[in-house]
Amino acid sequence: MKLCVVGVGPWGRNHVRTLHELGALGGVMDLLPEELYLVNEQYPEAITLNSLQKAINHGFDGFVVSTPPATHYEIGKNILQAGFPVLIEKPMTLNLSHAVDLVGIATKKNLCLMVGHVLLFHPAIRKIKEMIDEGKIGKLQYIYSNRLNLGQVRTEENVFWSLAPHDIAIFQYLTESFPKSVKAHGSVYLQQGIHDSTMTILEYSDNVKGHIFVSWLH
Repeated sequence: MKLCVVGVGPWGRNHVRTLHELGALGGVMDLLPEELYLVNEQYPEAITLNSLQKAINHGFDGFVVSTPPATHYEIGKNILQAGFPVLIEKPMTLNLSHAVDLVGIATKKNLCLMVGHVLLFHPAIRKIKEMIDEGKIGKLQYIYSNRLNLGQVRTEENVFWSLAPHDIAIFQYLTESFPKSVKAHGSVYLQQGIHDSTMTILEYSDNVKGHIFVSWLH
């Protein structure tokens, strides 16, 4: 199996490295020649392409999309409609209707559509889940997460879209359920209309509550 990584910026290169270690790196696609040059220097086995259509036409077994979130929907849709499975970095899309559309296409074509929730595979998260399942810490009552490092300020998505998808995925993993209600509040300081910090409260069945605080400014 050979996969193609679309978007080889700082995070995309992590996917390139991992696929190389797995022996599954087939190619990379990026619009910037300098990014392709860096990959070609380090991973000469990878085919370098400068357009998505060329990558789709090449016939890789699947794709990893690690481009800016605002581009995820169109890129993911093109790949799925061409009949290929795809892993899209989080957030998968920036609105619900686009996410529903991608899931619908993948379901109709019987394709795998994944989101890059890497923290679900972190040993610490796995250990917490194990301790909950074995009853070592008693009945689960509430979960909270704080993401408070001075992070990279984005210009297309707010801090909730950028950081909180990981926390939501972990909460769902630990509770084995979706929230019954979600309430979120945010603050805007640096860029008009883009929230820099948010507090979100999620309520699950059995009176389990979750609190997520994310901030680029802390």
